[in-house]
Amino acid sequence: MTFRTPGFGRRLGGGRTRLVLPVLVVLAVLLVAFFVFTSIYTNLLWYRSVGFSAVYTTQLKAKAVLFLGSGLFMALLVGANMAIAYRLRPAYRPLSVEQQGLERYRLVIDPRRKLIAGGLLGLLAILTGSSVAGQWLVWLAFLNRTPFHVEDPQFHKDVSFYVFTYPFLRLVLGVVFATVILSFIAAVMVHYLYGGLRLQGPGDKASPPARAHLSVLVGLFVLLKAFAYWFDRYGLVHSERGVTTGASYTDVNALLPAKTILAVIALICAAMFVSNLLRRGMMLPGVGFTLLVLSAILLGGVYPLLIQQFQVKPDELAKERAFIQRNIEFTRKAYGVDDVQVVPYGTQPVTDEKQLQDEQERLDGVRLLDPNVVGETFQQLQQKRPFYRFPDALDVDRYTIDGRTVDTVVALREVSGAPSGQHSWVKDRMVYTHGYGFVSAYGDRFASRGVPEFITKDMPVSPTQQIKVTKPEIYFGERSSGYSVVGGKGQQELDYPDDSPSGQKSSTYDGQGGVPIDSFLHKLLFSAKFGDKNLLLSGAINDHAKILYNRTPREMVQRAAPWLTLDGDPYPAVVGGRILWILDGYTTSGGYPYAERTSLGEATRDTITDTRSAVARQADDHINYMRNSVKATVDAYDGTVHLYQWDETDPITKTWMKVFPRGTVQPRSSIPPELESHFRYPQDLFKVQRKILSKYHVTDPSAFFSGEGFWEVPEDPSVKGNRQPPYYQSLRMPGDPTANFSLTTVFNPRGNAQLAAFMSVVCTPGSDYGRIQILQMPRNAQPPGPGQVQSSFETDSQVKNDLFALRQGGTKTVPGNLLTIPFAGGLLYVEPMYAKPATGEQRYPFLGKVLVQFGNSVAAADTLDEALKQILGRGGGAPSATAPGGQLTPEAQKAIGELQKAVDDYEKAQRAGDYPGMGEAWKRIKEARDALAAAQQAKPSGRPGASPSPSPSPSGSPSPSASPTPTTSPTSG
Repeated sequence: MTFRTPGFGRRLGGGRTRLVLPVLVVLAVLLVAFFVFTSIYTNLLWYRSVGFSAVYTTQLKAKAVLFLGSGLFMALLVGANMAIAYRLRPAYRPLSVEQQGLERYRLVIDPRRKLIAGGLLGLLAILTGSSVAGQWLVWLAFLNRTPFHVEDPQFHKDVSFYVFTYPFLRLVLGVVFATVILSFIAAVMVHYLYGGLRLQGPGDKASPPARAHLSVLVGLFVLLKAFAYWFDRYGLVHSERGVTTGASYTDVNALLPAKTILAVIALICAAMFVSNLLRRGMMLPGVGFTLLVLSAILLGGVYPLLIQQFQVKPDELAKERAFIQRNIEFTRKAYGVDDVQVVPYGTQPVTDEKQLQDEQERLDGVRLLDPNVVGETFQQLQQKRPFYRFPDALDVDRYTIDGRTVDTVVALREVSGAPSGQHSWVKDRMVYTHGYGFVSAYGDRFASRGVPEFITKDMPVSPTQQIKVTKPEIYFGERSSGYSVVGGKGQQELDYPDDSPSGQKSSTYDGQGGVPIDSFLHKLLFSAKFGDKNLLLSGAINDHAKILYNRTPREMVQRAAPWLTLDGDPYPAVVGGRILWILDGYTTSGGYPYAERTSLGEATRDTITDTRSAVARQADDHINYMRNSVKATVDAYDGTVHLYQWDETDPITKTWMKVFPRGTVQPRSSIPPELESHFRYPQDLFKVQRKILSKYHVTDPSAFFSGEGFWEVPEDPSVKGNRQPPYYQSLRMPGDPTANFSLTTVFNPRGNAQLAAFMSVVCTPGSDYGRIQILQMPRNAQPPGPGQVQSSFETDSQVKNDLFALRQGGTKTVPGNLLTIPFAGGLLYVEPMYAKPATGEQRYPFLGKVLVQFGNSVAAADTLDEALKQILGRGGGAPSATAPGGQLTPEAQKAIGELQKAVDDYEKAQRAGDYPGMGEAWKRIKEARDALAAAQQAKPSGRPGASPSPSPSPSGSPSPSASPTPTTSPTSG
């Protein structure tokens, strides 16, 4: 017989249920704790691997202090007010339907009151701490602030107050405001729950203790509002009310005194609310609140509006002149363009033929190889295997080749993973781990068939090449977004396929970078971090293996220096045989007084950022101060990161050098000379400065107010709807004895396609580095702008025919960078025109023609020298194949006939598939074209720069200049 105790089964089942929930909660907490520990510890391991662990620990300490401090502050004050409200609950509550309903809630809450309050306060503390901890940069910058030694003209405070102190005070004020508001809400809820506040029933709706308690909280809020009004006065230096950024006439003469008066009124009102501790009634608080609201409306809104409308508007320039001058001065200082001068240029261009030829001889090294076009050419000619990739926008640097410094287009051959159809975890993560090779080409010359003339190329790296590379492996690069496991004992990591018995050349990583992953703990942690069980279970991970992660150059430097804004275009350089990524770091601020704010993302947008993936777009942060404060490097082999102080006068950099341990940012004197020779002026800073200078080249307040002299960056003529990017090129500015590696751009007048000014900055490190020059064109005789020059290329009869010939057989033309060069007192425009066949083996861009314009003369030729001879060899006149009166010379007629026959023979051989015949015809075509060029007469016909359309041939067929001239030689496919 079985005896069963009544209810025993139910009690046992209920006990199990009660036990399961705590166990699940504990497991969830442990799981969260494990993932938090994994994230923190693996980050710490990464920072240790690059030598910047102090940066991470400093961040953690600052975040922990802010998290705990603000969270406890919020929880303690809100909790204290909840406790006070509970203690002030009335002993007796009148019977009413409202109180009967609340009694049911009180019965549920009272037994668990402390647990519920603790849970809510804990959640509030976590949310507050998380929010405030994200402002650790503001806090540390405030604690280590460095003076600018520049005073604002209104309050006579150092600029550091607005950059460092003012943001921190606003942060503190915001936290305290939120605490008081939440304390008030919590107190109201407790008072209502326990009867201190009522909505129904006779008598007062608030008990005296509740009224006094809430009055004090409202008084504290109004007191904080008084402080806010006072600090708002300093915020007027960022006002947008006037013509320009900064305190305007209305701000200074109406809003500033209004803020002061409102601060005083708020103090009086706060005292009125606090007085409810001593007396009952809401008359004084009500009067105070009404006074504050009316004052805010009348003094803060209506009065400034009246001043603006009736004093400023009728005579705005006179009232705002001094404030416009402040804005001009501080904006130019904030963006580092205060010493830029605008120089008149182009009033007396050289016309003498001998002088023009002398100028041509000094015109050396024009960069025709466009890094934004030939990425596909590098890919086709130097990819070698389908698992290598080049970026779609290459980089421009300088190297000394045969004793001559030349502009060089450079790129790295990075790996994109295992080939299609061969993917596996081992291959993706342990074999195809890195790229191989530094590829470079002359910027001013081409090999046969219009392809780049390479300086370094192919695999393996040749020991005799001009640029010596001893470590060609690229483990850290722009395409290295995933993790790799490298360096294990006996591990073979593919360098490149070859003809050896194994079919490949492999190596094993032996660099300092990376985190050891040959222990069970590290395998477990990284398996959890990346959500990849293979890291824990794979037997392919051997002793001494390391894991490489967070290894793109921008990400690495951003982690090492989280206070920097990084340029969107890192570029590789060979220094001491090793490949280094060079990155430019900026210090920015939005707190500089009186300076014009600009969107960093909008200011740096152009054709390249919108159409190329290799250049990162900046965030749309609004800034009004910017300096190129740091130059950073990342070793492409072992990931070593170095930060070098570049702008030694920047107070923000000095501040962060005090925040982090000595040596985190190395002094400028420690930069190796060979490395410094590869530094260049960064593009994003230059783009921001050109946007600022499009307005702030005008330094007279009256002219600035009218806005008539403002400029704009022209549209890119090759990509409609996008802003033209700046271009790196070596050029000799007027007055300079030699050429400098420079970054250049041009301006149009607003709403006008002509050219207003040319701007360049010296990029070569040295005494002139960073020197910005602006050449302003004469307003009554402005030269054509980029769009007009591009149109002239397409409409000039001779150039149009040359381009038409390039575009035969489905071949597309791809315009290269339209370079503007100060030349002979005028401007020389040079544009390489690339051709990209649609069929055949050579389906990548190659140089088809070089287009040039000087004055009104336009020409196209196979080389720059030939094109310049056409427009300069006759005193700047346009080339012509006509005799006086516009008739073709006998020599030209003969050459045209021979050219037409050679083209016909080429097309006949092409249709028949006769490749030897095509080669012979191609040779005759070139000879006939050379003869036609030699037959050009000295006297131009028609307008300068435009050759007359050749007369039809006697047979009535079109002239050879309009014939479908073949675009590639038979041997090139």
